[in-house]
Amino acid sequence: MTTLDDAMRLAAREQYLAVVSTLRADSTIQSSLVNAGVFAHPMTGQPAIAFVTYGKVKLQNLRVRPQLTVTFRSSWEWATIEGGAELIGPDDAHPSIDAERLRLLLREVFVAAGGQHDDWDAYDATMLAQRRTAVFVAPSRIYSN
Repeated sequence: MTTLDDAMRLAAREQYLAVVSTLRADSTIQSSLVNAGVFAHPMTGQPAIAFVTYGKVKLQNLRVRPQLTVTFRSSWEWATIEGGAELIGPDDAHPSIDAERLRLLLREVFVAAGGQHDDWDAYDATMLAQRRTAVFVAPSRIYSN
């Protein structure tokens, strides 16, 4: 049986790059590449796949149809996590997360997904300007080859 730890060992080999797939309104699949990692959900403390994103397509899909898949791969090995997404961002407010906590949360998720930055003030400004959102995926199914 594949675990989140197994998926993260695989992800680490490829800089935590993952393909995220969401469902469009017309029932076709929309996929994109993100950096994702394991992060404790800020409300439940449970392990979740987390990534930071922006733009209207993926977020619009997730707001209406929150189910998604996240697939990590390295060479011919792969691991997929399926689950429901929870969004926390400037356009997806959570009553327990104020603006300061969101600023720090976006940094923390970025780092959990393998990110590094040498100018956190610039990072914060970009996240705010682009209205970036943290996505947390509670795993309901994990499988691999």
